[in-house]
Amino acid sequence: MADKNKELAAYVTEQLADLGEVRNIPMMGGYVFYYRERIFGGIYERGFMVKLTKASRRYMPDSVPEPPYAGAKDMLPVTILENREMLQKMVAEMFEELPERKPRKSK
Repeated sequence: MADKNKELAAYVTEQLADLGEVRNIPMMGGYVFYYRERIFGGIYERGFMVKLTKASRRYMPDSVPEPPYAGAKDMLPVTILENREMLQKMVAEMFEELPERKPRKSK
């Protein structure tokens, strides 16, 4: 599973490369994806999923919201991963709808 997720993370990163400012960090066997330092999605047991926003719904009207893991808020499984240009447009448009990253509390 970890190798498969690592390969998927590399593929997603490559698909989004033209946007710049996209990064991912490994977390609990999956990956969390950031665009311009705002979390927009991640790789979970069910694959690559993004936050529910107006833009993500517009670009993937066929995607059915579901929780990425037990107790989590619903996210959208990405159905346009192969369409590089569409995927990049969606993530770019999602940016304005995403919450800003919370500052870390100093100890």
